[in-house]
Amino acid sequence: MYKRYDWVDGARGLGIFLVVYGHNFPFSESYIYSFHIPLFFFIAGMFHPKEIKKKDIVKRAKSILIPYFIWSFLLYLFWVTIGLHFGESVHKNLDPLEGLLGVFYAQGDVRFMDWGIPMWFLPAIFLTFLIFYFVQFINNLKVQLFIVLILIVTGFLYSHYFYFRLPWSFDVALVSLIFYVPGFFMKRKLIDFTAGKKTVLLIFCLFLLTFTALVNTKIDMYRSVYGCIPLFIFNGFIGVFFVLLLFKQIKKNRFFVLLGRNTIPLLALQLRAMTVIKLVLIIVGVSSFNFSEPVKLGLVFVQILLIWPVIVFVNKYVPILNGKIKK
Repeated sequence: MYKRYDWVDGARGLGIFLVVYGHNFPFSESYIYSFHIPLFFFIAGMFHPKEIKKKDIVKRAKSILIPYFIWSFLLYLFWVTIGLHFGESVHKNLDPLEGLLGVFYAQGDVRFMDWGIPMWFLPAIFLTFLIFYFVQFINNLKVQLFIVLILIVTGFLYSHYFYFRLPWSFDVALVSLIFYVPGFFMKRKLIDFTAGKKTVLLIFCLFLLTFTALVNTKIDMYRSVYGCIPLFIFNGFIGVFFVLLLFKQIKKNRFFVLLGRNTIPLLALQLRAMTVIKLVLIIVGVSSFNFSEPVKLGLVFVQILLIWPVIVFVNKYVPILNGKIKK
């Protein structure tokens, strides 16, 4: 069991907050997408075990894949019985069998995962873990890093030359190694940063993050859309370091720490919470959902509030749905 750091949980919490906010289509969508998924891969890399045993694979599969499949089947059942017959899904001409296949294909395309597109991330991050696990069998560090580089380049080349997206977003998992592996090697350095260095770097990272996010096109990792690849990589790292250093500086923010410890239910239920919100609005006579920017931000808090009773129930009775394994 790895040691928890509140500043890391806070950073993860801001990440999931931005995921929910980004799915409300704010004006800052491109800005958010430039770094929020790289942030999750980097943090996951920070807690990749130094010496992996087979039991670690089983443990990681239980904490990621079991909640993925349970949530996905629940979301699919809701979609095939209710969601498919209302709202935007009605006009998409989607096949329920393809939706069921999507639970196992787990790529994130609307055709296969209209029931819960954000869920693509869980199998992808498990594959990233698994890929680096096998790389670690090589004892030579330089050879390890060379192979990682080859895998990353392969992921980028595949996304450029091939339209077909691989199951479990395998091509995205290859690319994500560019954030996952540095997270593994840089964990100790980030923990040991001094306050003075953090203040200077925080200001510097904020400036670079704002500038580079405006220059590149919108990033969408699950679609393998990276825009200018050097800018994608650079901006991803700047965003990661900014968020991590920010939460080291503010020490502890209970709100974001709590979010960071409950990311899986929030990931799974965010869109269904929006479904509930829209249903209530329809009942009270609101038919247009062209929300203003302040409302889009405010809705994130409403979505979290709606999901929170489920999180409390999950943590008490079925913690596996939050990736927590009973001892």
